Amino acid sequence: MKKLTIIRHAKSNWDNTSLSDFERPLNKRGERDAPFMGKKLYENGVRAEVIFSSPAKRAKTTAKLFAKELGLSKKIVYDEKIYEASGATLYEIIKNFDDKYQSIMLFGHNPGLNTLLDFLVDVYDNIPTCGVIEIEFACQIWSQVSAQNSKLLSFTYPKKYQ
Repeated sequence: MKKLTIIRHAKSNWDNTSLSDFERPLNKRGERDAPFMGKKLYENGVRAEVIFSSPAKRAKTTAKLFAKELGLSKKIVYDEKIYEASGATLYEIIKNFDDKYQSIMLFGHNPGLNTLLDFLVDVYDNIPTCGVIEIEFACQIWSQVSAQNSKLLSFTYPKKYQ
């Protein structure tokens, strides 16, 4: 079995319009929600061997805050292909993960993550900021993950806890 935890970056700050999309940081809510959700994952026994993240500032910061709560700070890989990736591109990235990993976290952006979620588990729903989706695949190698062998384990986000 392979397990993928998909996480949309936390809420970003739009105050400084001179910053590029890539450089946009988290806002105060995002800085609060990311460690909160990381702690919730830890409390619920959600683990990963490695984290793959978009290198965009808001995704990178979100991944770091989750990693700190999960004890994975030294296991983050930043992949430029994740930034602005379509659902199809994200699916190809997943299918090329190293098979030595059984459990992986992927931090990215909408709309690509929404499209990926809809394809893999037939859930057409907006992934809110800091949203977390756990999917299990009935296969032994990442190249075999598909909608046919996927199972949605959970879909949660900060507002569900308020």
